[in-house]
Amino acid sequence: MTYRGGGAGPEPEPEPDPDPEVLEDPGSGVEPGDSGAQRSAGGALVLVGTPIGNLADLSPRAVQALEGADVIYCEDTRHSRKLLTHAGITGASLRSLHEHNEDDRIAEVLRSVGGGRTIAVVSDAGMPGISDPGSRLVGAAARAGLVVTVVPGPSAVLAALVSSGLPTDRFCFEGFLPRSGKDRRDRVASVAHELRTTVLFEAPGRVASTLRDLAEACGGERQVAVARELTKLHEEIWRGTLADGATWAEERPLRGEVVLVLAGAEEVEEPPVGDDVLAAALAERMASGERTRGVVDDIAAAFEVPRRRVYDLALTLRGTIGAPMGADAGAGSLRPPE
Repeated sequence: MTYRGGGAGPEPEPEPDPDPEVLEDPGSGVEPGDSGAQRSAGGALVLVGTPIGNLADLSPRAVQALEGADVIYCEDTRHSRKLLTHAGITGASLRSLHEHNEDDRIAEVLRSVGGGRTIAVVSDAGMPGISDPGSRLVGAAARAGLVVTVVPGPSAVLAALVSSGLPTDRFCFEGFLPRSGKDRRDRVASVAHELRTTVLFEAPGRVASTLRDLAEACGGERQVAVARELTKLHEEIWRGTLADGATWAEERPLRGEVVLVLAGAEEVEEPPVGDDVLAAALAERMASGERTRGVVDDIAAAFEVPRRRVYDLALTLRGTIGAPMGADAGAGSLRPPE
């Protein structure tokens, strides 16, 4: 996957497509909504995971899928040609599909797959659709009844998570935080209260400020791992507290792709509800003449405590309130709990 803004310099503009007419096939007779025709045509949309840094991580199955594709859609055709050359794949037909033109490409891809072609989709690194183009295309293909299949590959999210030393049994992925304003404050606050381990992407120049913001919201002692340049020559994983991490990031220039793995918030147990709180709630309701049985049911549900406990308190209160309690005033009117 491409970490937006994660490189040392600005992302290059995509290369113009060398074969803009390659997918035009108006005579196929298959409309995007005709799922039965599409399935029988034998076409498929294949999402291919690519290396996040080390080209040796390109799997044999990924090479086979790319070799067999009629057309390969990619973020930057220049970047993908280098990968294909490394894999020994020549003569591939490449088309660009990036964040600025994905919506414009959807119809032609559906038409092509519907006509029986195999279309591969790759991002510059990692899995298409994860903080990268591809998710809208896949959604449209699924709605149209087209075959969508995946060739899994390296994942920066999972690589950072399993190397972080933080709990991996439950985790969530937040992608990039908003850069500023209320949206950023709200997302940071949400992350601070998340009980699961959280994985985030960040550009190297913003790591220090993001760690400072997280430290302010989570507390400086919350644990974090900063994974940089995963699978590459200068791979680095820093582990420590948010406060120390912010200082570490401020004192040295960071380069390359960065993933943050944040420990989840500690679960805070709600303090037990005291009898005085329950008794006060009972007294207020019972003194107004409400039916005692209904009051007991309501308060037990509201405070999430056993009905028997509220019932016993109500029995005690009946002898001290000293005033009739509506329809429950007679002896035995307070029914025992079920």
